[in-house]
Order: sequence, then C-alpha cells, then structure tokens
Amino acid sequence: MVTSNKMKVNPITLEVIKDSLMSIGDEMFLALARTSMSPIIYEVLDYACGLTDAKGRLISQGNGVTSFIGMLSPMVQHVIEKYDSGKELKDGDIIIINDPYVGGGSHLSDVGLVMPIFSNGELVAFSANKGHWTEVGGKDAGSFTSDSTEIYQEGLQLPGVKLFEEGKVNQAIVDIISTNVRLPDLSLGDMWAQVAALRTGGRRFIELCKKHSKELVAAAIENLLNQGGQFARQELKVLPKGTFSAQDYIEGDSTKGGPYPINVKITITDDEFICDFRGSHPQVTNPVNCSYFGLLSSVRVMYLAIIRPPQNINEGVFSPLKIITDRGSIISAERPAPVSMNFEGRIGGADLIWKALAPYLPDRLTAGHLLSVCSVVLSGNHPDSNAPFLIVEPSVGGWGAGEGMDGQSGQFCMGDGETYNIPIEVAETKYGILVEEYSLRCDGAGAGEFIGGSGVVRSYQALSDDQKLSINFGRHKFSPWGMNGGKDGSTNYAKIIKANGQTVGPVGVTARYPLNKGDVVQLVTATGGGFGNPLKRSVEKVKNDVKNGYISVEQANETFGVMIDPKTYEVLGETEERTNLH
Repeated sequence: MVTSNKMKVNPITLEVIKDSLMSIGDEMFLALARTSMSPIIYEVLDYACGLTDAKGRLISQGNGVTSFIGMLSPMVQHVIEKYDSGKELKDGDIIIINDPYVGGGSHLSDVGLVMPIFSNGELVAFSANKGHWTEVGGKDAGSFTSDSTEIYQEGLQLPGVKLFEEGKVNQAIVDIISTNVRLPDLSLGDMWAQVAALRTGGRRFIELCKKHSKELVAAAIENLLNQGGQFARQELKVLPKGTFSAQDYIEGDSTKGGPYPINVKITITDDEFICDFRGSHPQVTNPVNCSYFGLLSSVRVMYLAIIRPPQNINEGVFSPLKIITDRGSIISAERPAPVSMNFEGRIGGADLIWKALAPYLPDRLTAGHLLSVCSVVLSGNHPDSNAPFLIVEPSVGGWGAGEGMDGQSGQFCMGDGETYNIPIEVAETKYGILVEEYSLRCDGAGAGEFIGGSGVVRSYQALSDDQKLSINFGRHKFSPWGMNGGKDGSTNYAKIIKANGQTVGPVGVTARYPLNKGDVVQLVTATGGGFGNPLKRSVEKVKNDVKNGYISVEQANETFGVMIDPKTYEVLGETEERTNLH
C-alpha cells in the first residue's frame, strides 16, 4: 500500500485514478476542438486543456501546442493568488485571462480560462485551458503585430476577471470582447468552446471524487506528484554534471535593431537543473520579447525533451527545474514591452539549452532546427463573397539530424508541437488565395553523415486586391546549427513576386505588406542542421538522396564525395577525399 496525506492508496487504485485524470484531460481537449469556431483551433490545434489540484499544480493535460504544457499551472496559481488564496472563488466562477506578464502569459492572442472545481463546498481542483484566438483586437488584423512597440497596440488585455460569477455570465465582459475584436463570432465561439471544455473537466473530476472519495483522490494526486519528482531526480543522476553554456541571437525587424544576443549557463547536479539567462539583452521595442512566464513554458518543453518522462506529465516532474533571469530582459520582459511575436524570444531561450547540451547528449538531442514559428497573417476580402477573411498560421520546416538518424522534414518547431497545417482545400475554400506550391525545400543544406530535414516552400497567390501580409520568420540570418562535423542548415525567409514580375525580398519580417490580385508570396522555411562528417554518409543513402531530389549530382560529388550518373543514378565511384577517410 502507498501512503500519502495520511491515507493509504492501493497501487491499483492509484493507477486507475492516474489514468482517469489523463482521460479527463483528453476529453476536455476533444470537447474544445469539436465545439470551436476557428480553424486555428479545430484544424491547427493551437490550444491545451488540463487539470490542476487545489494548489494549482498540474495533474493532467490534453495538449496540442507543446509550449502550453508549461502555461496552465502558473496561470491557475496566479488566479489563486489574485483571489485571496482562492477564498474569493465560488462554485460556478470562470476567470478569463491573457495578461502576458503574469502566470501562464505568452501573448494576448493566447486566451486562458480557469474554473475552480468544488466538491461538497470544498475547493478540490481547477480545470483550465488556453487557446489561440484568431482575433483579440489591436492595431492589426489577427492581433499578430510584427511591428508593435508596446503591448497596448497588440489587442485587448484581460487581467483575470470573472467571465462567470457563481454560474451567471458577466455580459459586460462579453460585450467588451465583441466590441473590441474584428471577428467576434470566431473569438466568442472559441470562448464558449473553452467554457464547454472546462465544464466537461469539472463534471468528470467530481464523478471521480464521488467514485473514490475526494480524500482518496487527493491522496493519489499527492502521490503522483511525488512520483513525478522522484523520476526527474533519478533521471538527473544519469545526465552529465557541470556547467554548460551557449550564446545565440533573437532576430526581429532589422530596421528597428538587433539581432539581440542571449546566453545561458546550465548547471546540472543530482538534484537540480538550473538555467541562468542573466546577461541577455534588455527588453526592446520590438515584439520578439517574451515574459518570464513565456520563457518558463518553453524551457519546460526543452527540459522534458532531456529527461524524457515515460508517463503523464505533472507538476512534480518540474520540481528540480530552476530558471534565473534579469528582470526586464528580452526573455523576461515587463510591461509595457511588446510581446506579440513572443515565441521568438521564448523558443530562442529554450534552443540555447538545446545548443549547449546537444554535444553531451547526442542520444537525446539533435542538431538545430528551424526554431521559428514562422508566423503568417494574411487578411483581405474573399473574391467570391467579398466577406473578410483572415489567415493566422504557423509554418513547418526542417529539424536537425541526430546520432543515427536523419532530421525530420516539414515539421513544426518545438514551440508548436502536435499541431497541424490548415489543409490546402480548407485554405482555398475559406480564404482569398490559391495555393500555387507546397513542396519540400531540397536545397542540400544540413549535409552530414545524417542529413538535416528539409524545410518547405509554400506559395500563396492573392485572388483579390488590397490584401495585407504580415510575417515574422526568425532564423532569417542565423542558420540552424550543425553538430559533430555536420553542416549548418539554411535560413527562413519570404519573397513576394508581384504580378508584374517585380520581386521583393527575401525578408524575415513584414508588416501589412500590400498584395493585389495575382501577386504571390513565397514562404520558405529552413532545412535543419546535419550530424557528422558528410563524407561518412553511406553511398547507398547518397544515391537515394540524389534519386529523391534532396541533393543534386553536383552536391553528391562535392559535399559527400560520391559520383552519381545523372541519368541512371548509378554510383560511378568516390572522390579521393572520401576514399582517404576509409
């Protein structure tokens, strides 16, 4: 028998409760997707749902966007703190919050809802979710602002107020939202979907308490949290010990400054995993800043990739993790710093940990990947209905190669996780564009014994006049890094080919660039870094790379040392440089 909170928990019952909590998170996740109104929710899955205990500690989560795994529990903990340690919360309350500078904050587009769960008048847990709303107001359509200089330009700020009070909706909040966003049907539709998901989680948790008693459920949760901490510390013992460092840059609009240097020192002991980002660039009037809580969320993702927990994630797993920053830095920004493109800062910070530790953990970490969300916002009017449309989407690209494996092609960056592209058929039906091309970018970058995964080329042709394009493609100047002798990958960029043949770009950032009918925007993402000496790549793999179009015959010869017949793809021989390696 396992004892926790002075109550014995049968190991079988413990497993049943653990699986039940996981199931609740998954059911909440599905409930939100099935009732949402926006493609970025029901197609892209840019949201997360979960449960915390009464103290705000994560106990279960259903996840689309990886970075949200670190946002729910700090968000709930902030709500608890704001409402007098939870004493001012009532059964039926739902709190709405998107403040980037407090617990769980990223940018204003990521709107969180928190609902306390009561059993017989006692606060026993919280259900929570966070989803990307297509619109939250601000100076630009889609509320993705690539040239904002302060938070007030980026949209409506919701500071943790009660959307529902004891089960009754606060209509004033709904009216404020509907008046301040450009597409209220989508934003409010997603909000009601989030409410439905919260209530689903609440019902299922109460059912669990009724089945096993709330005391037993609480004891089981405490035990599961302890197990998470024990696993993390066991895994730390097998990691290399010492201090590891890395430096890199956060990119933004180069006309406004930057790139901005950031750095980290990671100290690993048997009990702690400390990430010290002090000395990174101060916050800037460029929306690539992230708050401390944005950084926390992405660092948690990187930490999980390193310790590789085999079971569901809970707050206990994060107990050894410590993050140190300078207040007011570009990766720990404070009001009123703009944070619309905050993912550049927070994923850049997490990528530093990756870069510092990959040489020492080649069995766990690969070479560098596209890093950037590569966000695209395109607004205009549909050519058939003249109704306004709005594309808000991330882009896929290449991941780095690793020990014994080529990189993955056409995948979202680490901040997006298990999300999806909007299908071409949906995009062409709903929006005023024609998808001219969607293909792998076979540029030969990221060469190595194992090659980096390919980025993609995605081209949209405008089908109406007066469309507006805003993008933020990080890794535009600095390529994904190679590893163990592997070559660097290629960079992200966009290019605009006008109907008259004029070309603009390549660029990394645009804000409201005008597109007219017939203009094409070409979105190109990075190929990941390579792993190992390219001359050691097997002849058969090089032959197949040429045959499949990943590299040219010339690249096979010059980079990999393999001579290929361009017509038959037969191997003609090896270069002297390659032969000398044998």
